[in-house]
Amino acid sequence: MKGYLVLADGTVYEGTAFGAVGEAIGEVVFNTGMTGYQEILTDPSYCGQIVTMTYPLIGNYGINQDDFEASRSYVRGFIVRETCTYPSNWRAKETLDAYLYRHRIIGLAGIDTRALTKKLRQHGVMQGLITTLPGTVAEMVAKIKQAPPVFGPQLVQTVTTPEPYTIPGPGPRVVVMDFGAKANILRSLNKLGLELVVVPAHATADEIMAYRPAGLMLSNGPGDPTDVPLAINTVRQLLGELPIFGICLGHQIIGLALGGSTYKLKFGHRGANHPVQDLHSGRVYITSQNHGFALAADSLQQLPVEITHLNLNDGTVEGLRHKELPVFSVQYHPEAAPGPEDNEYLFQQFLQLL
Repeated sequence: MKGYLVLADGTVYEGTAFGAVGEAIGEVVFNTGMTGYQEILTDPSYCGQIVTMTYPLIGNYGINQDDFEASRSYVRGFIVRETCTYPSNWRAKETLDAYLYRHRIIGLAGIDTRALTKKLRQHGVMQGLITTLPGTVAEMVAKIKQAPPVFGPQLVQTVTTPEPYTIPGPGPRVVVMDFGAKANILRSLNKLGLELVVVPAHATADEIMAYRPAGLMLSNGPGDPTDVPLAINTVRQLLGELPIFGICLGHQIIGLALGGSTYKLKFGHRGANHPVQDLHSGRVYITSQNHGFALAADSLQQLPVEITHLNLNDGTVEGLRHKELPVFSVQYHPEAAPGPEDNEYLFQQFLQLL
C-alpha cells in the first residue's frame, strides 16, 4: 500500500505504508540514533510528533517486552528508509510492523529519509500529515492548516499519570513530578533504594510536601515548558524546601522557575550521540537527547546559578546548578546510557543531596 508524508510547505514524500492505515498530523522531527527505536516509540516526550529515523534499517531486532519506556506509544507516525520484516533477536516478541498496527500508528518506509532530514535541518521542524488515504496535495496541506495545534498544555496532560502511585524502596522518599517520565528514570532512582511517589504534573506544592519527601525529581516530557505554568509555579514555591533534580523538560522548568527563559530550537536535539562537556571536570560525555526547546544562556547570567554543562555541537545549555540551594538539572538523559553508564554519577549526586 502506498503512503505519503506531506509537509506544511507542500513537499510530498511517497513511500510504502506499514503498521496502521489512515492519517495523522503531527510535528515532523528526526532522530539520529542507530538503535533504540522501541524506546523512541514509547518515550512520552515524542507525544504529538511524527518521528523520522535517520539510520536506514529499522526493526531488525524486533520489539521485546523489556525495553518499553511507557505502556503505550504517543507518536503520531513513524518514518524509516527500510523496515525489517524478519527481525532476529532472542528477546523479540513481535515485528515493528505488528507493533505499529496494534497501536494504530502509521508507518512509512521507502522514502529518502536523508533528503527529509536535510529539509528539516535547513527549514526547521514543521507540521506534516502522514496518510494512506487518497487526496490532492492542496487538500492535504489544507488539512494540516485546519488541524488543531499539536502543542500546548494538552501534551503534558496526555502523558502524565492520572493518579499518584508509589514504587517501594528502603531508602529516602522522593516525589517525582511526572511530565511524561520515562520508565528508566524511575528504575534508575529506585535502583538507588529510593522510595518513589509519582504524582501528576498538576500536583501543588502543598500536595507534594504532604508526602514528607526527602527530595523532588522533575521528569522529562513533551512540548514547550512555558505551557505548564502551574508546574513552574509549584517548583518556584519548593525552591529551598527540598533538594531538586530535573531532567530534560524538568531542567527547563527549573530554569524558568528561577527566572530564566527558553526558546525553540530550529530542529531540536534527538539522538544518542550528542557530546556534552561537564565544565567542572572538563570531561566530555556522549549523551542521549530528545528535546525541541532549550534554556537561553543569557537569561541565566544575572541569576544565582552556574551553567555546569554545554552541548559541544551548538553551545546550548545542558546543565545548571544553583549556587546556594540544593538544586541542579541536566538537559540530556543520564538514564539512557549511550556511554553506557557514564552519566549515572548524576543520580549519585542527587542521592548525596538527599
